[in-house]
Amino acid sequence: MHWIYLALAIIFEVSATLSIKQATLGNTYLWSVIIAVLYIISFSFVYYATKSLEIGTVYAIWAGMGTALIVIFGWLIFKEDMNWYKVVGVLSIIFGVVLLKLQATV
Repeated sequence: MHWIYLALAIIFEVSATLSIKQATLGNTYLWSVIIAVLYIISFSFVYYATKSLEIGTVYAIWAGMGTALIVIFGWLIFKEDMNWYKVVGVLSIIFGVVLLKLQATV
């Protein structure tokens, strides 16, 4: 169940971060409320995930996957630049997250 909490934390964190970009395009008051709620939900799921997993593992996976997904979604949704440096960086993050996941299950 703790891995589901971590996955939900990542989903809400990515949604909140994407909402920051969206806030620059429209009603910033409404988006500010949405962003705050999404981050509160995300941190709540991080809290529940850390009840069963090491905090270092939870935070590294949460932050790493969030960063990788934001780079990918920024490219896909907001048409931000993608180059080889970003591709290698995202792949490195994903590789590191996989290693942490494997370490956590041993």
